[in-house]
Amino acid sequence: MFGCLDISTSGMVAQRTRMDVIAANLANKDAIYDTSGKYAPYRRRIVEFAPGDPASGSSMGVHVQKVSLDRSPLQARYQPGNPLADAQGNVYYPNVDSTIELVNALEANRAYEANVTAAENIKQMVQGALQLLA
Repeated sequence: MFGCLDISTSGMVAQRTRMDVIAANLANKDAIYDTSGKYAPYRRRIVEFAPGDPASGSSMGVHVQKVSLDRSPLQARYQPGNPLADAQGNVYYPNVDSTIELVNALEANRAYEANVTAAENIKQMVQGALQLLA
């Protein structure tokens, strides 16, 4: 029965990581310079989940397998007077779409809430079973 709590907990941890990545994407949606000040538009990050928990060796639950870069094209904006423009006059901006990120944040929030509800229900069932034994 406690394995069920582990499943819900792993889901909450995974969704929290997803929310952190979404927040970073939104925070960097206009970032065109890297930390050293060089022109390098931010690339959106994507969280990839995988089944199981490699730390405990359990096949149940979920974990973040990796956080990868979104390889979709950067947003090209025609700005021929900009010193960062390429030969065609385009300046490239991050491939972060605020609408998509906000929808993903809502989805992650709902999944987190569902895991909290499942954990609370499991807790109530365990308490009920213990009362029967007492």
